[in-house]
Amino acid sequence: MKSLRIVPGPLKGKVLAQPSKSIAHRAIICAALANGVTRIDNVVLSDDINATLGAAGALGAKISISDSAVYDGRKLVAIQGDGKIAVRVKSIDCIESGSTARFMMPISRLVPDPVVFTGRGRLVERPFDVYKELFTQMGIVYSDNEGRMPVSLEGKLVSGEYRVRGDVSSQFISGLLFALPLLEAPSRIEITGRLESLPYIRMTIDVLRQFGVVISAENDYRTFLIEGNQSYRAIPAYTVEGDWSQAAFFCVMGALSGPVTIEGLNMDSLQGDRIIADILKSMGANPVIDGESITFEKSELTGATIDVSQCPDLVPAISAAASAAKGITHIINGARLRIKESDRLSTTCSELGKLGARITEKTDGLVIEGVNNLKGGKASGSGDHRIVMALASASAICDEEVLIEGYDAVKKSYPGFWNDFSALGGKVEFDG
Repeated sequence: MKSLRIVPGPLKGKVLAQPSKSIAHRAIICAALANGVTRIDNVVLSDDINATLGAAGALGAKISISDSAVYDGRKLVAIQGDGKIAVRVKSIDCIESGSTARFMMPISRLVPDPVVFTGRGRLVERPFDVYKELFTQMGIVYSDNEGRMPVSLEGKLVSGEYRVRGDVSSQFISGLLFALPLLEAPSRIEITGRLESLPYIRMTIDVLRQFGVVISAENDYRTFLIEGNQSYRAIPAYTVEGDWSQAAFFCVMGALSGPVTIEGLNMDSLQGDRIIADILKSMGANPVIDGESITFEKSELTGATIDVSQCPDLVPAISAAASAAKGITHIINGARLRIKESDRLSTTCSELGKLGARITEKTDGLVIEGVNNLKGGKASGSGDHRIVMALASASAICDEEVLIEGYDAVKKSYPGFWNDFSALGGKVEFDG
């Protein structure tokens, strides 16, 4: 397994935020469903984005990629759709992208043609039971491999009432929101139980709105009314905003070492992970906002109780910060982290623990007792991009070298991560 060595040292400087992976997924899908050409600027071709581009092409969109004229090292993606889909490839490889699989499955059912969704790594084991139940009720033939990928689908989606649990991945809800407006009759989605990851649903509705599709949310986002016979509108020039999920790790680096400035962020973004600024502030950091930039300086952090039900992807970054915070941090309502690229409650606990963090795993969260410094040592990225980035963040407070096995997992979402880490002064040696 490939490994990387970090020689601990201060981290400071500026980085340009990665484009939002979540928004890029949504914009690519909307463009593929529109009639006309949409040009999407500020795109990074991570493994996850390549998966969605591949799926969009498999369902009929024509895609061309060129260098961005505005953003150095980023791409401009031109997508031509004709307002409908066609299953051109019988098997769609989602690589390890849960977003791709859960968004594209309902979209593929806008036509009755059979298609198989495949994946790799942990995605093969991640659950799709929500669709299995809904699709079967609606007459779609659904088959899988004992609850695992590959998932085979045949039959056409129909309008009607869909009841979806709110404590499962919001991606199931978003997937339906993409597809149902294109059916002839209206549909309704009712959320049952506790609704988690609401910011991601709001993000979906906002991107749909920009592409001309209207969703009515009622009852505090527990009921969604979807008119039929809608159509997606191509956008000649669409720019993906900066990603708060990825920026969170640099916010933590700044709070632990700093000063670190992250540029290119929308301070009014609908991204739920924008709350990282408020979380770190509640722990004692003092972020300074200047237009589309936010700066974190080295701060004396204190423990806090943090509910992550609406921002689960922040847990590895928060945990790295909490490892050096005075007192105890309780991370709660994070049970869904067990079905991410890794069991993130378990891997965050074990891998930060290997560096010297005092961290305890609970059923749905973590308890972290801060220490002055971590000792460093050898840890595994666990095949999870966010675990790797959390370990890199924690290296700023380590006394000894940090060896990360599987460091290249960052390709899933942030292939340029190590370049940006090095630009802040991170001393990195690649062992293989």
